[in-house]
Amino acid sequence: MSNANDLASRTLSIQRTFNASIELVWEAWTNPEHIAKWWGPQGMKTKIVKHDFQVGGEWEYVMTMPDGNDFIGAGIYREIIPIEKIVTSADFRPMTTDVELQILLKAVDGKTEFTFNCVHATVEYKMQQEKMGFFKGWGSTFDRLEAMLND
Repeated sequence: MSNANDLASRTLSIQRTFNASIELVWEAWTNPEHIAKWWGPQGMKTKIVKHDFQVGGEWEYVMTMPDGNDFIGAGIYREIIPIEKIVTSADFRPMTTDVELQILLKAVDGKTEFTFNCVHATVEYKMQQEKMGFFKGWGSTFDRLEAMLND
């Protein structure tokens, strides 16, 4: 039996397979120089303010939109399993607050299976975020990641 607030009902997920080694994908997610090249939807420029990549460490990225306004992403790393998993809290002000991001990687035949989960506090909040363009925004971000991996 599943209640309406179980984890799956509060989670939005994106899955992709990158034609890149898991080590390269991990490096793209953990090296601030690489993150600045792909983080954020198409058209945004990203500045890394903080990147303390350890459990309990903080991250903060400022994304400048084409109209010049800034969009700030920040969080605290909760779990790190090298070459496999990153879990972090995340706030993307002014649009999204108090979510958990789960980045899951699996090596398969020289490629990387990638799962991105965004866990929301409630089903209603998840639905609101989906309507606001979750899949378009993150999809564009991961298009940029894929392009960088293939350069």
